[in-house]
Amino acid sequence: MSHPAEAVPAPPETPPGLPPFRVPHTLRVTAGIFWRVLVIGFGLYVLVWAIFQVAAVALAIFLALFVTALAGPIARLFQRVMPKVVAVVLSLLLIIVVGSTILFLVLQSIVAEGPALAAAINEGIQEVEDWLQTGPLGLSGDQLNQVQQQAQDWAKSAGATVAGDLLSDLGAVGTIITAGSVFLFGVIFFMTSGPSLWAWFVSWAPVRIRSTFDTCGQLAWGTLAGYGRGMVVVALCDATLVFIGLTILQIPLAPALAAVVFLGAFIPVIGAPIATFLAAIVALATKGPVSALLVVVLTIIVGSFDGDVMQPLVMGKTESLHPLAIVTIIATGALTFGVIGALVAIPIASSIYAIIKYLTGRDPDRPFPPPEAQPT
Repeated sequence: MSHPAEAVPAPPETPPGLPPFRVPHTLRVTAGIFWRVLVIGFGLYVLVWAIFQVAAVALAIFLALFVTALAGPIARLFQRVMPKVVAVVLSLLLIIVVGSTILFLVLQSIVAEGPALAAAINEGIQEVEDWLQTGPLGLSGDQLNQVQQQAQDWAKSAGATVAGDLLSDLGAVGTIITAGSVFLFGVIFFMTSGPSLWAWFVSWAPVRIRSTFDTCGQLAWGTLAGYGRGMVVVALCDATLVFIGLTILQIPLAPALAAVVFLGAFIPVIGAPIATFLAAIVALATKGPVSALLVVVLTIIVGSFDGDVMQPLVMGKTESLHPLAIVTIIATGALTFGVIGALVAIPIASSIYAIIKYLTGRDPDRPFPPPEAQPT
C-alpha cells in the first residue's frame, strides 16, 4: 500500500515591499581580500618562525650567497685563462685577502684611535648637555638626568637583547662549527655548481609554473648579487668622501671616523648619516660649533651624493625601494632580529619587491605572463 507523499512546507514568503536579503558585493569582495591576506600573512609568519629556529644556518647560507655574488664575476674572468676549479679557488682567495685587508685596516684604525675617539665623543656630548641646560630649552639638571637615565636604560636593554641574540645563535661551539661548515660548503658548491643546483631545485616545481618560478629565482639572485657588490662600492666611496672632507676641515681622528662610516654604510640611507653624526660630535668637542656645523653640511652632501649619484649609478634598478620604505624595513628587521636583521632586511626586501613587480606585470623588462604563456 502506497503512502501519499508528505507535503513539504513552502518557504516563508518575503513580506511585500522588502527585497530578499543579499550580502553586498563590495562586502563580499572585501571579505575575500581580507581572508586571503590573513592566510598569506600567517604563511609568512610561519616561514619567518621556521627560519628563526635555524637562524645560524640561514645566516650562513645568506653569507655564502653574498660571497658568491662578490666572487662570481672574478671567477668568470679567471676562467678565460685557467680551469674552472682553479679560477674558483683563486677568486675566493682574492676576496678573502681583500676583505680581510679592508676589515683589518678598519678595525686597526678604530682600535688605535678608539680611546681618543671615545674621549672626544664624551666631550662633545657634555657640550651638548651644557647647551640643553643653558640654551633655549633650559632643561633643569633633574630633567636632563632623567633623559640620560632613560637613554642609558634603553641602550643597555637593546645591547643586552642584541648580545643575547648573538650569543644564543652563535655562542655555542657546535653552532659555530655547523654554521661555518654550511658557509664554507655553500660557497664552494654555489661557485662550482650553482646553475645545476638551481635547475634541480626548479625541477621540483609544477611544470605549468616552472618557467615563472625560474624567472622569480633569477630576479631574486640578480637583485641580491647586485646589492652585495654595490654596497661594497658605495661604502668605500662614502668612507673616502668623509675622510677627504674631514681632512680638509682638519677634524681630528679622520681615519677612525671614516672607518666607522664605512661600517655604517652597509645599512642603507641611515647608516652613513648616523655614523657621520659622530664626526659632528667630535668636531664640536675639538673645533667648536662652526666646524660641527660644517661637518653636518658634509653629512648632507655625502648623503645626497650617495642617494642621487652613487646608488643609482652602481646599483641601477637593484634597489628601487622608496627611502621611507627602506627606513621602515630596516627598523622592522632591527626590532625582529637585531643588528643582523638590520643588515639583511634590505637585500631580502628588494628581492621580494623585484619578484612582486614581475608577478604583477609591473616589470617592463619581463612581461608577465611570459609571451609563450599568453593566450592567443
